[in-house]
Amino acid sequence: MGMQIRDERQMKALTGLSQAQFNHLLSVFSDIYQATQQKTYEKGLESGTRRRKPGGGCKGKLPTMADKLLFVLYYYKTYPTFDVLGTQFAMARSKANENLHKLSPMLHDTLAHLDLMPDRELATPEDLKAALQGVDRLLIDATERAYHRSTDEAKQREHYSGKKTAYAEEYGHVPA
Repeated sequence: MGMQIRDERQMKALTGLSQAQFNHLLSVFSDIYQATQQKTYEKGLESGTRRRKPGGGCKGKLPTMADKLLFVLYYYKTYPTFDVLGTQFAMARSKANENLHKLSPMLHDTLAHLDLMPDRELATPEDLKAALQGVDRLLIDATERAYHRSTDEAKQREHYSGKKTAYAEEYGHVPA
């Protein structure tokens, strides 16, 4: 049903992984998916909201575990809009959004289980030094990025960088 991968080159282009790496993730992803579905089923039984057995109901556009994993990996490799993602996998944009939000935590748990998630938070400079052991060069991305400014004047002043725009200098408009 989903996207058909023809060869190793296409697999890498669409997911960032080789077929072997994909297969390695797939077995753990499948286990985590099944466990999550089972928990959801049991919760539904307890609350009385469950209407059918697991696997019942209409079949989705991602029938196999491989389709589900390919879907979420493709999204994170290419970051398409939901319109594009839905078109690629023959589903409505709302279903693409729904599937992504359902499968993303499972991909995260899979990567964490395989110890493939990077450490993101380091509390002290010592932690940073320990994390960088054996690294002889560190590059820091200092690219300036736009962000949504608050409409509150006090908050704007708090975040003002001191940088003046060409327009402001030219016409003498500089924030107090």
